[in-house]
Amino acid sequence: MDNDDWTSASTAELWRLYDEVTAVLSRRMTAEKAKLEERLRRLEGRTEGQYEQRTRRPYPPVLPKYQNPKNPSETWSGRGKQPRWLKAQLRAGKKLNDLLIDRKSGQRRRRAG
Repeated sequence: MDNDDWTSASTAELWRLYDEVTAVLSRRMTAEKAKLEERLRRLEGRTEGQYEQRTRRPYPPVLPKYQNPKNPSETWSGRGKQPRWLKAQLRAGKKLNDLLIDRKSGQRRRRAG
């Protein structure tokens, strides 16, 4: 329909068109919702089975690599997010190498293998 057709149509005709459009949209939305819910049920069934079968592989323990000089009980392995104490030390001008843990010969890191 052209713009002129809309402006020349009577109010009754426009209401009839409105009712038809809302009825068609309602049917289509209901059908689409049913399709999406069915798809979601299939996906949920598939993922539940996959997660039950899959187990996470064991990782070897990681020894700490960095130590807080102010509180030696606070350590960080170098993995994951940097702890607050480390960020504070870096802001204060220290380098990561300054915070390395001094390993004695008997305390060498075990190699994963």
